[in-house]
Amino acid sequence: MKPNKRTSITAELSCEVCGEMPEAPKARVTVAQIAVMLPIELLVHAIVVETQLPYLAKVLLLTVTATVLVIWVAEPSAARILQRWIHAPALRHRRKLDSAPALWRARTVLRDQPGSLQRITHSLARMNINILSIHVHPMDGAVMDEFVLSAPGHLGEQELLTALDDGGGRDSHVWPTTALAMADGQTKALSLAARIADNPDELPLAVAELLSAKIIAPEPEGPAAGARAAVGPSTTLLKIPTAWHGPLLFSRPDEPFTPAESARAHRLAELAEILAHTRRGSRP
Repeated sequence: MKPNKRTSITAELSCEVCGEMPEAPKARVTVAQIAVMLPIELLVHAIVVETQLPYLAKVLLLTVTATVLVIWVAEPSAARILQRWIHAPALRHRRKLDSAPALWRARTVLRDQPGSLQRITHSLARMNINILSIHVHPMDGAVMDEFVLSAPGHLGEQELLTALDDGGGRDSHVWPTTALAMADGQTKALSLAARIADNPDELPLAVAELLSAKIIAPEPEGPAAGARAAVGPSTTLLKIPTAWHGPLLFSRPDEPFTPAESARAHRLAELAEILAHTRRGSRP
């Protein structure tokens, strides 16, 4: 069974909230209505002219018949039959948006052996996915690769996960991202270090910004269960001990912390602690 064109166009262009179609260009609507109305008008005129009715009756009959046909036949037919042509500019614009590359962050665990990275890059290339950046995090007997990917707009999360798994990855995760993901992690950490140097009390906010994580307030009975300083590929809770603030807890449920991120956060905490002690010691 062939798909209904009207349904497909409506699905592409209709508003998700109100269900209305975008306003079509008036010139195209006018041309479409003329294209549908003209044959009807000619046919009605040809039939009425051949009748033996009085002239006034012919005019009245033509007027009423043409009006009814335009309202009940021509306009709905134009909207239905020529809908794709009427909305062609909006369709082209929507398809350009749909085909525009989308940015994704991806993490996957690979075997620490020659050729592993080559296999996964070939798997991504087969789907026309471009690797914009890559960071490698060593692990026990494996490596966790973190990518920023540019993928065709029609690809979704499942297709990306399939490409990573086909390339030999495991424990793969992908998240939509923006161009901000291209910012170098080390550069961002240095910028936040300068912020902490100016005010060590900014440590919690700086670490939260560095990790794009949420600060968790400590509970009265102690740190949240399961929090730990060392992180693995599935850890989404990070604890950073400090001497004067107490343990700082950070959560990022949708994206596990990497060892490199944990190390940067701990170094920022050490810097803040050193600066805080130095300033306290320099006070008279």
